[in-house]
Amino acid sequence: MIVEFWGHEFKVNIVLACMGGLVIALISSMFGFGGGPFMSPFMAVILGLPMYVVVGSSLLAIAFNTFTASIRHYQFGNFDVLLFAIMFPAAIMGGFIAPQIAKRVSPLVVKRVAVAGLLILATRLLGLW
Repeated sequence: MIVEFWGHEFKVNIVLACMGGLVIALISSMFGFGGGPFMSPFMAVILGLPMYVVVGSSLLAIAFNTFTASIRHYQFGNFDVLLFAIMFPAAIMGGFIAPQIAKRVSPLVVKRVAVAGLLILATRLLGLW
Protein backbone atom coordinates (compact mmCIF):
# COMPACT_ATOMS: atom_id res chain seq x y z
CA MET A 1 0.00 0.00 0.00
CA ILE A 2 1.29 3.46 -0.88
CA VAL A 3 0.70 6.11 1.80
CA GLU A 4 1.12 9.81 1.12
CA PHE A 5 1.93 12.12 4.01
CA TRP A 6 2.86 15.80 3.59
CA GLY A 7 3.82 15.28 -0.04
CA HIS A 8 6.01 12.23 0.62
CA GLU A 9 5.06 8.71 -0.41
CA PHE A 10 5.82 5.61 1.64
CA LYS A 11 5.27 1.96 0.81
CA VAL A 12 3.75 0.04 3.75
CA ASN A 13 2.96 -3.67 4.00
CA ILE A 14 -0.59 -3.37 5.35
CA VAL A 15 -0.87 -7.06 6.31
CA LEU A 16 2.33 -6.88 8.36
CA ALA A 17 1.18 -3.60 9.93
CA CYS A 18 -2.18 -5.09 10.97
CA MET A 19 -0.62 -8.28 12.35
CA GLY A 20 2.01 -6.32 14.29
CA GLY A 21 -0.61 -3.93 15.66
CA LEU A 22 -2.78 -6.83 16.81
CA VAL A 23 0.09 -8.60 18.58
CA ILE A 24 1.22 -5.40 20.29
CA ALA A 25 -2.36 -4.58 21.36
CA LEU A 26 -2.84 -8.06 22.80
CA ILE A 27 0.42 -7.96 24.74
CA SER A 28 -0.09 -4.43 26.05
CA SER A 29 -3.67 -5.28 27.08
CA MET A 30 -2.57 -8.39 28.94
CA PHE A 31 0.08 -6.53 30.93
CA GLY A 32 -1.82 -3.26 31.41
CA PHE A 33 0.38 -0.69 29.67
CA GLY A 34 0.15 1.31 26.47
CA GLY A 35 1.63 -0.06 23.28
CA GLY A 36 3.56 3.10 22.38
CA PRO A 37 6.98 1.79 23.42
CA PHE A 38 6.44 -1.13 21.05
CA MET A 39 4.52 0.56 18.23
CA SER A 40 7.17 3.21 17.60
CA PRO A 41 10.08 0.79 17.06
CA PHE A 42 7.79 -1.53 15.08
CA MET A 43 6.79 1.23 12.67
CA ALA A 44 10.31 2.63 12.36
CA VAL A 45 12.28 -0.62 12.10
CA ILE A 46 9.90 -3.25 10.71
CA LEU A 47 7.65 -1.07 8.54
CA GLY A 48 10.47 1.34 7.60
CA LEU A 49 8.53 4.56 8.18
CA PRO A 50 10.41 7.80 8.93
CA MET A 51 10.33 8.98 12.53
CA TYR A 52 8.24 12.07 11.82
CA VAL A 53 5.43 9.78 10.64
CA VAL A 54 5.93 7.33 13.50
CA VAL A 55 5.54 9.96 16.23
CA GLY A 56 1.95 10.91 15.45
CA SER A 57 0.93 7.56 14.00
CA SER A 58 1.93 5.60 17.09
CA LEU A 59 -0.29 7.84 19.22
CA LEU A 60 -3.24 7.24 16.91
CA ALA A 61 -2.54 3.51 16.72
CA ILE A 62 -2.68 3.04 20.48
CA ALA A 63 -5.57 5.47 21.06
CA PHE A 64 -8.29 2.83 20.69
CA ASN A 65 -6.55 0.33 22.95
CA THR A 66 -5.87 3.04 25.53
CA PHE A 67 -9.49 4.21 25.39
CA THR A 68 -10.79 0.70 26.04
CA ALA A 69 -8.31 0.09 28.85
CA SER A 70 -9.21 3.45 30.42
CA ILE A 71 -12.89 2.53 30.46
CA ARG A 72 -12.12 -0.78 32.15
CA HIS A 73 -9.85 0.86 34.73
CA TYR A 74 -12.58 3.43 35.41
CA GLN A 75 -15.04 0.58 36.00
CA PHE A 76 -12.60 -0.98 38.47
CA GLY A 77 -12.06 2.33 40.27
CA ASN A 78 -8.42 2.65 39.16
CA PHE A 79 -8.85 5.85 37.17
CA ASP A 80 -7.79 9.39 38.01
CA VAL A 81 -10.17 11.68 36.10
CA LEU A 82 -8.10 14.83 36.77
CA LEU A 83 -4.90 13.22 35.47
CA PHE A 84 -6.78 12.01 32.39
CA ALA A 85 -8.23 15.48 31.79
CA ILE A 86 -4.71 16.90 31.84
CA MET A 87 -2.98 14.21 29.78
CA PHE A 88 -5.58 13.67 27.03
CA PRO A 89 -5.43 17.14 25.44
CA ALA A 90 -1.64 17.13 25.82
CA ALA A 91 -1.42 13.81 23.96
CA ILE A 92 -3.63 15.11 21.15
CA MET A 93 -1.55 18.28 20.81
CA GLY A 94 1.64 16.20 20.88
CA GLY A 95 0.29 14.13 18.00
CA PHE A 96 -0.02 17.28 15.90
CA ILE A 97 3.11 19.11 17.02
CA ALA A 98 5.67 16.32 17.32
CA PRO A 99 5.67 15.22 13.66
CA GLN A 100 6.27 18.82 12.59
CA ILE A 101 9.25 19.07 14.93
CA ALA A 102 10.56 15.63 13.98
CA LYS A 103 10.36 16.48 10.27
CA ARG A 104 12.63 19.49 10.77
CA VAL A 105 15.20 17.64 12.91
CA SER A 106 17.69 15.06 11.66
CA PRO A 107 16.24 11.52 11.67
CA LEU A 108 19.29 10.38 13.63
CA VAL A 109 18.56 12.89 16.40
CA VAL A 110 14.92 11.79 16.53
CA LYS A 111 15.94 8.14 16.81
CA ARG A 112 18.44 8.93 19.55
CA VAL A 113 15.80 10.82 21.53
CA ALA A 114 13.41 7.88 21.09
CA VAL A 115 16.07 5.41 22.26
CA ALA A 116 16.87 7.57 25.29
CA GLY A 117 13.18 7.72 26.20
CA LEU A 118 12.79 3.96 25.85
CA LEU A 119 15.88 3.34 27.98
CA ILE A 120 14.54 5.62 30.71
CA LEU A 121 11.19 3.83 30.54
CA ALA A 122 12.89 0.42 30.71
CA THR A 123 14.98 1.34 33.74
CA ARG A 124 11.87 2.69 35.49
CA LEU A 125 9.82 -0.43 34.71
CA LEU A 126 12.66 -2.67 35.91
CA GLY A 127 12.96 -0.66 39.13
CA LEU A 128 16.55 0.33 38.43
CA TRP A 129 15.82 4.05 38.63
